[in-house]
Amino acid sequence: MKHSSSGIIGWGVYLPRYRISIDNIAGIWGYDLDTPKGIWVEEKSVGNIDEDSITLGYQASLNAIRRANIDPRDIDAVYLGTESKPYAVKPGATIIAEALGIKPSHQVADLEFACRAASEAIRIGISLVESGAAKYVLTIGADTSQSSPGDVLEFTASSGGAAYIIGPRSRAIAYFEGSVSYSTDTPDFWRRDGVPYPRHGEGFTGEPAYFNHIVSAAKLLMEELGLRPSDFDYAVFHQPNGKFPLRVGAMLGFPKEKVLPGVVTPYIGNTYNGALLIGLAKVLEEARPGQRILAVSFGSGAGSDAFSIMVTSGVEDVSGRAPTVSYYLSRKVLIDYDVYLKMRGLINRYKL
Repeated sequence: MKHSSSGIIGWGVYLPRYRISIDNIAGIWGYDLDTPKGIWVEEKSVGNIDEDSITLGYQASLNAIRRANIDPRDIDAVYLGTESKPYAVKPGATIIAEALGIKPSHQVADLEFACRAASEAIRIGISLVESGAAKYVLTIGADTSQSSPGDVLEFTASSGGAAYIIGPRSRAIAYFEGSVSYSTDTPDFWRRDGVPYPRHGEGFTGEPAYFNHIVSAAKLLMEELGLRPSDFDYAVFHQPNGKFPLRVGAMLGFPKEKVLPGVVTPYIGNTYNGALLIGLAKVLEEARPGQRILAVSFGSGAGSDAFSIMVTSGVEDVSGRAPTVSYYLSRKVLIDYDVYLKMRGLINRYKL
């Protein structure tokens, strides 16, 4: 679908300051240290005991509003994409909206589609703005990702969030040229009701899930817009680990130097609904007017959204208004595995 009147007005990210080394986790569980190196993950961010998808989403949204330089009362819709809600039955988006001072007469919902829910929020935001139903839409992706202790997923499941203000192209720092969605019923990753940790299909999560959906969505978008990989200056893909985005980029014909600027997972792990959006934020922080960005999400279950984004001269005006991805990457504090267990509530206390 081609777009004509919507774009990104501002963005914000938030990463907890705490990190745990993947070698630390591997050593605790007796993994060969080559295992984390094979997926290119060095550390992951750890949400503190008082951090969840709501608090992460709130701080990222506050940074997005500051960068956009808008009044939060002008926001007409709020959507939170997450798969780690602190409440089983209660929306998180309403809490974030009220904390930000957004007027009660707004559209609001929590969205769920594994790691793809945040990009679905962006697609809804584009539709609302282009139809005239909303002036500004706040779209959020935030997670404190779950993993069973000792599972290989523990190497990557981390905490973080990002938020984007979608609004009129006339005010955009980057506008949407077009987007497409591609979905199938591919059961590569799931968690049944009442089960504390997700399960995954090991290698099945790669070829028929991640790679098939991202490649298919990206090709559909380029075909619809009449574009080729050489027409893009950057390509940002969902990042379950550090190696997958580089590999899928090569499959699509993108050289490594166009993909690397948006790869953040080796340093913070997989923040699930925040992963693509944090990588895109890092690219926007260095992109120049006139450059084109391909961004493709992936959510298990499975599906992808692909976006073609053109950077405008407005990107130079928002520099310095809010903390950058590089700032959050640099302010890390390393912790050990026992502290990580306490922060994430993985130690049960029993009364004798």
